[in-house]
Amino acid sequence: MNRIFLIASALSVAIVLPGVAEATHKPGHQGGGGPQEQLSLGAKPNPVVFGRGTVLSGRLTGNNKAGRTVHLDGSPYPFTSVVPNIATTTTSASGDFSFTRKPRLHTRYRVHVGGLFSPTVTVLVRQRVSLFLSDSTPRRGQLVRFSGRSCPTHDGAVVSIQKRTSTGSFRTVRRTRLRDASRCSVYSRRLRIFRDGVFRTVIARDADHARGFSRRRSVDAHS
Repeated sequence: MNRIFLIASALSVAIVLPGVAEATHKPGHQGGGGPQEQLSLGAKPNPVVFGRGTVLSGRLTGNNKAGRTVHLDGSPYPFTSVVPNIATTTTSASGDFSFTRKPRLHTRYRVHVGGLFSPTVTVLVRQRVSLFLSDSTPRRGQLVRFSGRSCPTHDGAVVSIQKRTSTGSFRTVRRTRLRDASRCSVYSRRLRIFRDGVFRTVIARDADHARGFSRRRSVDAHS
């Protein structure tokens, strides 16, 4: 009877051990890496304004971390496919590496060294928005034209003209929509100004771009 018990125990251990091995499997240590190897990835800034660059950086750890080739993969919105090896670089003596990219829309990135993959990082892309005033020192009650453009093209998107409140937050005072132009999209709206203020414009987000914010513009109204 003891012999039967020992055989059953051995079979139980054989079944349980593979499950234990899977439970200790950590992100950044997928198949192909050497012992203790880990691969990280981050992005700064994130979100990034359209047309500007973000730095994707990380580190390879382990005994063999220097001089390794790092491959960058990208998957732009709608994230249905991955473009492999869009850039390559080599790790430093400490295992560090970096890439500079200018994504045109939301993009997911990952890196790999051999069969070792990093976690995926999603870089969000903001609309690039400008704001111009026809007169920044108008007479009280004068109409001032607020205009600018937003890139990339998003014809029909909502533009909110906002004014800073006494608490420092911004409140929408007018809305309009982006229109077609030869490059990017444009907007224009006139406001009657009665007092000093600080203004900005905001472009609504959509599926492939985050909300865009213009620079702040000050208006000094006089009698």
